[in-house]
Amino acid sequence: MTQEKHSELIGLIWNIANKLRGPYRPPQYRRVMLPMIVLRRLDCVLEENKDKVVQKYEQLKAQGQSEQAINKILGKTASAERKHPLFNTSQYTFQRLLEDPENIARNLVAYINGFSPKAKEIFDKFKFEEEITKLEESNRLYMIIREFVQTESGRVVDLHPDRISNLQMGYVFEELVRKFNEQANEEAGDHFTPREVIRLMANLIYTDEDDVYKPGIIRKIYDPTCGTGGMLSVSEEYIREQNPNANLILFGQEYNGESYAICCSDMLIKDEPVDNIVFGDTLGDGKTGDGHINEKFHYMMANPPFGVKWESQKKTVDKEYKDLGFSGRFGPGLPRSNDGALLFLLHMVSKMNPAPSLGGEGSKIGIVFNGSPLFTGDAASGESNIRRWIIENDMLDVVVALPNQLFYNTGIYTYIWLVTNRKTAKRKGKVQLIDATRHYQKMSKSLGDKRNELSDEHIVEITRLYGEFGHEAVSEFLCEGKSQSKIASKILNNRDFGFLKMSVERPLRLNFLVNDERISRLYKENAFIALADSKKRKNQEEKEKEITEGKALQKAIMEMLSGMKSDQVIKDRSVFIKQLKKAIKAAELMKLDASLQKAIISALSERDPQAEICRDAKGNPEPDPELKDTEQVPLPDDITLPLPIDYDKKASNSALLSLVHDHCEAYLKKEVLPHVPDAWIDHKKTKVGYEIPINRHFYVYEPPRELNKIETDIEKVENEILGMLKELKI
Repeated sequence: MTQEKHSELIGLIWNIANKLRGPYRPPQYRRVMLPMIVLRRLDCVLEENKDKVVQKYEQLKAQGQSEQAINKILGKTASAERKHPLFNTSQYTFQRLLEDPENIARNLVAYINGFSPKAKEIFDKFKFEEEITKLEESNRLYMIIREFVQTESGRVVDLHPDRISNLQMGYVFEELVRKFNEQANEEAGDHFTPREVIRLMANLIYTDEDDVYKPGIIRKIYDPTCGTGGMLSVSEEYIREQNPNANLILFGQEYNGESYAICCSDMLIKDEPVDNIVFGDTLGDGKTGDGHINEKFHYMMANPPFGVKWESQKKTVDKEYKDLGFSGRFGPGLPRSNDGALLFLLHMVSKMNPAPSLGGEGSKIGIVFNGSPLFTGDAASGESNIRRWIIENDMLDVVVALPNQLFYNTGIYTYIWLVTNRKTAKRKGKVQLIDATRHYQKMSKSLGDKRNELSDEHIVEITRLYGEFGHEAVSEFLCEGKSQSKIASKILNNRDFGFLKMSVERPLRLNFLVNDERISRLYKENAFIALADSKKRKNQEEKEKEITEGKALQKAIMEMLSGMKSDQVIKDRSVFIKQLKKAIKAAELMKLDASLQKAIISALSERDPQAEICRDAKGNPEPDPELKDTEQVPLPDDITLPLPIDYDKKASNSALLSLVHDHCEAYLKKEVLPHVPDAWIDHKKTKVGYEIPINRHFYVYEPPRELNKIETDIEKVENEILGMLKELKI
């Protein structure tokens, strides 16, 4: 279908939808139009053998055949070539519904209930029967059905797969949903990935995958967030174009009822096993969970929701994480609850076939993320540990940075990750980064937030960069109609993404002075304030007694400190503490506990870089919390990956600990001590982190413009303004 015919069909359907105006607001059109489009498409598919199926149904029913037998026979009667039953046992078609206008609502319900079980489930998910009554009461039902049979302009809405393929139908659904949502200023295309992005993913995933092109090969393809099935459809189409005899089995899961219904309808029409598409939440929301719990897949693709909280799944996910660990899906860690995108990647990794090194066929994953999974999370956080596990186990193959304004519902930059456990020899131990942020062309008309698109030439060029696997490979491409050239591919070692986050401490140095200003600070110390505040007591008498005693102690402390007043600044804490203890003894304030003494020391002290170092009971320097800093240190070149998973817990492996210790000390000596000679590392706090700073690797410094050129431009603008002012008549 050409772009012109696509636009024509969209316009035709939109004109029908506009006839709903009144009882329905434009953003509500989808409640009627999406199920009606699916119904019309099924109607076109089944119309040819309709009478034969109804006649056969009556015969089988009279013979007392079982429901299972009837479904199987009717499926073959409707189409002998189909593997999966699709039929309708009612006497109705769209045309015949129009022949009885008075009973059209009742007959339409009978028509829907006459479908084979899986097809009927589609309309249950649409909740379409709820709309039929509303349509009938508003005198819109007959009109809408008639428009699908023959519009006012004389056109027939023919949605037969011979005229409109499933892939083309997917475009139609995406465009319509986008238009429906735009009417309410909602997120356009909430459930859809642009088809050119899916084509790019397919090109990348199936590069170097020679086995998938062997005649008769069996391959399972899976999308855990399949939406309307776009990724499954494009993936299947891509393989079949080059290997028509491939035996491809498609699997998916979707939690949105509307999207699930559209996906299932496409599967039915394509004669795919619809039972492989499961309704429910993939992560698990207490009611549903992994719908393919015992399955493994060769290829997986997904565009999971990103930047979306996973609080509704948190209880189920947390339980699996704690109870099953690495035996479950989420062993490496859990991201923060405000973005669950990485959970879907872990879920997909758990669906991989065993690696070839373990006697299996292995798997390959393509997934779309925003920037968050690249770098969000501190060292040893859930996000960092997930990246660490993926990279250290040599599964991250490539990260492709895409242009912004590429998706319908967001203008942000997005990234394709390829993850696999069957890397080719040249890719082992390596990760490829591809900067494709300038590989796009402007669209003639924006679609929601989508203003840019990938042309076929851009897809070929990005795929070439991936296939050739060149370090600092240069890409020649068109961007917004202009020829450009830049380094667009880099190859890094796995360890290049890891780092040691070490805690750099500096000693606490305090001076002490007992004067009115510092004594007054004691009223801001919690331990001192608490003396005059009653704790929970059983009766009022005890409360009053406690407050009275506390105020008396406060007064005694103030009198003691008044007696210690001096103009002398003491720069050694140990000396001051001796003086304080002597004063406490002299004032007979033996009730001063450690917390009160600490409060007094805090109030009377100030940080002083010239003071003596404060030391603990063992004579070790005491760190100053305000001077604490952290440094990110690259992993040692000679470190072996993967690191022990419990490294951060400082378990065994003394050789590794020694290597990390010496590496951090060498970094401290070279980079830190020349600037702060009294610094040291608290090795107990050293943590391993992983991040993928793709933008940093492709950053190119651009020097600022010369001042004389800036000055010339300013003068030019000033002269233009003066010229315009002279033209004004005042």
